Amino acid sequence: MKQNKRYIKFIPLTTIKAAASGDSIAMSIVLSKYQNYISRLAMKPVYEEEKGMVMYVDEYMRRQLETKLIEKILEFDTTR
Repeated sequence: MKQNKRYIKFIPLTTIKAAASGDSIAMSIVLSKYQNYISRLAMKPVYEEEKGMVMYVDEYMRRQLETKLIEKILEFDTTR
């Protein structure tokens, strides 16, 4: 039986350390890695008359999730 394996490409430790120290480029790399996941978490069902139920990304929720991720990256202890 063939299994469908998904290989996740990890973020290099140097990038994580740079993001934790406040490097904006490294932070954008980390945010872009999690962008699809954050957008999926922020999906909101909305009813429209012509289309029925439609899923939209709640921009307020997406921004809250991004902000929380940035806060946790800056608090991350890379010395352990």
